[in-house]
Amino acid sequence: MRFKAEHGVSCLRFIDETGSAVGELPDFARNAEDLVPLYRAMLLTRAFDEKAVALQRTGRLGTYASSLGQEAVGVGAAAAMRADDVLLPSFREQSAMLWRGVTMTELLLYWGGDERGSNFAETRHDFPICVPVASHFPHAVGVAFALKTRGDAAALAIAGDGATSKGDFYEAINAAGLWHLPVVFVINNNQWAISVPRAHQTAAETLAQKAIAAGIEGIQVDGNDVVAVRDAVSVALQKARDGEGPSLIEAITYRLSDHTTADDASRYRDDAEVSEQWKSEPVRRLKTYLQAHANWSNDDEEALRSEIAAVVEEAAEAYSQTPPPTAESMFDCLFADLPPALEEQRASIVTKAARHD
Repeated sequence: MRFKAEHGVSCLRFIDETGSAVGELPDFARNAEDLVPLYRAMLLTRAFDEKAVALQRTGRLGTYASSLGQEAVGVGAAAAMRADDVLLPSFREQSAMLWRGVTMTELLLYWGGDERGSNFAETRHDFPICVPVASHFPHAVGVAFALKTRGDAAALAIAGDGATSKGDFYEAINAAGLWHLPVVFVINNNQWAISVPRAHQTAAETLAQKAIAAGIEGIQVDGNDVVAVRDAVSVALQKARDGEGPSLIEAITYRLSDHTTADDASRYRDDAEVSEQWKSEPVRRLKTYLQAHANWSNDDEEALRSEIAAVVEEAAEAYSQTPPPTAESMFDCLFADLPPALEEQRASIVTKAARHD
């Protein structure tokens, strides 16, 4: 028997669980002080998540998905993007969205049920949050198809490990590979699709190897190493922009929080497992590296955390002070020209609201 091809999956890491460098770091990380913005972005995301969960617990926000322990995936991916690239996030990519210019107030509005939160003041070409699992992967293919005809930008879609069990995922990577599109698919492998562990989702040894069937490159990265994530995504995006086709990146991390605020993860996983995973989480890992290589002091840490706390509180206050949307606004983003039947309904709501006032 002759084998037509042999395939393997490599895993990339630059900073290990102890905060020590492993091998030679990429150019952007040679000066440790240049990593402080990545550290700030992860801390900011964690503080924002804490505030959002607190708002939900006190009835001031809807169901919310924390990214606790997974901040390096979104920050690293977004830091690798150019302004003209297009981000297609799922529902746990607040770190990437914040890096790209979406405001915390806009995110809170969205999770508070106000669609004005999706009307980004910046990065208006980026897509809004996608809640249906994996359904934005075909969207990313469409975006990449358009980008291929227009220039050298690329699309980047992020979703969790559970998304790789959906038909949308397979259809998207198949089309992307066939058409040689400028798109990168990042899989945030946090080990849990709600209550279903990674081992019960697929028999594949890695999620990255699912790229092989689509004829595209698939690699693993240590998803708790923000340097590795940024480097891998940067290489993949440049490859896509240069016309060399799509890539699939599996970022191995762990979901330290519940799936969402509507979940109780203690019902299906052991506390001892979660405690063990805290030892390799990305924020502490990069902090340790900065302390050793960038003279990061306790004063630096305290000043940064104080600055972040103030920014988060200001955003939460702006959210709470935002007047609610008007009832008729539900019609305003449906059509360029509202059909007569809906126009009548809209007018009726406006009339009733005026009488109530």
